Amino acid sequence: MIVQLVSIEVKPGHAAEFVEAFRINYEGTRNEPGNVRFDVLRDPENENSFLIYEVFTSEEAVDAHRKTEHYQECVRLIDPILARPRTKVFYKAEMAEFL
Repeated sequence: MIVQLVSIEVKPGHAAEFVEAFRINYEGTRNEPGNVRFDVLRDPENENSFLIYEVFTSEEAVDAHRKTEHYQECVRLIDPILARPRTKVFYKAEMAEFL
C-alpha cells in the first residue's frame, strides 16, 4: 500500500472554490479500483490550508490516478488559485487498519 500526503495552500478568499473544484477529484478517485482511501482535511487554524490523505494499492495505481480525467481537470481548476506549489510525501504502509 502506498500512502501519499499532499499539502495544499490556496490563496486567501479561494477556499470554497478549492473545495468545489477538488470534489471532482475526490468523487472520481473514490471510484478508482486502486484507491483504498482518500480524505480531504482542512487545517482548523488556517481555512486556506488542506492536507489530502491518499492510500493506493500500488505505485501503478498512483500513476494510473494521475492519468485520469478527474485528476487532470482538478489540477487545471486549482492550479491558478494555489498560494504555493503542492507538496507531496510518499510512505509505504506498515501498520494501518486498511492492511
